[in-house]
Amino acid sequence: MGFADLHIHTIYSYDGTASVPAVLTRAKQVGLNVIAITDHDEIRGALKAFDLAPEFGIEVVPGIEITTADGDLLGLFVTEKIEPGLPLIETIIKVGEAGGICIAPHPMARGMGMKSLSASAIGQALEDPDARRILIGIETYNATALDRESNAHAHDLAAAYPGIARVGNSDAHTLQTIGLGATEFLGCTAAELLDALWIGVTDVQRGIRLSPARILGTWAVNYIVSSPARVAVTYPYMFV
Repeated sequence: MGFADLHIHTIYSYDGTASVPAVLTRAKQVGLNVIAITDHDEIRGALKAFDLAPEFGIEVVPGIEITTADGDLLGLFVTEKIEPGLPLIETIIKVGEAGGICIAPHPMARGMGMKSLSASAIGQALEDPDARRILIGIETYNATALDRESNAHAHDLAAAYPGIARVGNSDAHTLQTIGLGATEFLGCTAAELLDALWIGVTDVQRGIRLSPARILGTWAVNYIVSSPARVAVTYPYMFV
């Protein structure tokens, strides 16, 4: 069996705290076979990770967490930025046109800046024939969601749509949380993972469950320490 964490942030996200090499090192250490870098409306970290991945013995799926008009959306297997701020279904179709697939992350979750899709928005997308071919999974376990009830709601939502892939992720913004949620699949490669997602035969792997206070506290410390690195990738012209 293989394990994938398909929702990880780096310093290329405004709220990420870890460098790309550090993320790759940590992912390998915790036994992941495949990861996706999904920075907020940013693709540079994902592309850098994809290029570096062979050096670390892990596969990287390039991705992006897109801010839609209806809430956040994961676009995976894409190598270009997807315009933010568009309606959900339009965004999903644009991801498909870019050769990617979509996962609905942390549905209905609330707290600390989370912009989650509602059950009705996801349902409307899944009932649209064009969008349904691209939105193939729901994140039914988010290891760092502060709103713990949302995972149960996401699980129930996925149960209402037979064939939808159930995905577990960390939504890691720190090295310490990478792999605390993962997607289990038959095989160990990104291609085999994609096959499993398409036919909805993935399973969810849950790691150690951290308290909201520990998640926030760890993030706050790492956020302060990583501020110079985050500024350097956000405003590279300042350091030329």
